[in-house]
Amino acid sequence: MINVSIVTYHTPEQQLRTITEILRQSEAVKHVEVIDNGQGINRGYGAAHNIAIRKTLEEGTPYHLVVNADIRFEPGILKELEKYMDEHPDAGSLMPRVIYPDGRLQYLCKLLPTPMDVFGRRFLPKKWNEKRNERFEMRQSGYDKVMNVPYLSGCFMLLRTEALKQCGIFDERFFMYPEDIDLTRRIHRHFQTVYYPHCTIVHDHAQGSYKSGKLLWIHMWNLCKYFTKWGWLFDKERTAFNKEAEQHYLTDK
Repeated sequence: MINVSIVTYHTPEQQLRTITEILRQSEAVKHVEVIDNGQGINRGYGAAHNIAIRKTLEEGTPYHLVVNADIRFEPGILKELEKYMDEHPDAGSLMPRVIYPDGRLQYLCKLLPTPMDVFGRRFLPKKWNEKRNERFEMRQSGYDKVMNVPYLSGCFMLLRTEALKQCGIFDERFFMYPEDIDLTRRIHRHFQTVYYPHCTIVHDHAQGSYKSGKLLWIHMWNLCKYFTKWGWLFDKERTAFNKEAEQHYLTDK
């Protein structure tokens, strides 16, 4: 069974109604918890999810799904994803194929970022960074096979409870944005962090930090905290994880 957490912040009511109805219809879901960061203190994205994750750890529920309110999918998908996790005990986390509402693929399988990967794509002309960005987003992989990816998006994270017990939950030093990079790489040390393309979800990706100066500042500041934790120029684990991913998925295309 799967416990689910959704963190909201002035989220449109209909959007929240849609995702909760989908989860209600799924036979795999045990419990859904909505944490509203728009009421009272805004704890941050990871810290808010941790409230629900700690309950899952205490209960011993096998899986916990971290999902954005702007996600849609067929309710039966969760049973298929749960089945995959049951059959692959080395899988610590899983993200399905993610598309925009118009059907375009979202490139959410990534290598662990260098400072140039994240700051360059935000502040340099797109054509200057095109090849680097394609590599960073693992586009040569084709996104058509199951892959063990060092960085998966936090918009939909199906997490094995045993992996969370071993690797830890969200690092609450990150208010918003790089918490998914940090958690994925910690799980990736000991488990497979799986991209599973045989199920598809729809993500109404708003890319808030591209539209709001305040969110851009929050994004950049928290990325600085991420690189301070793991290393700016020198990060041996990043080098090793990225090399392995490239050898397996990017060199055969």
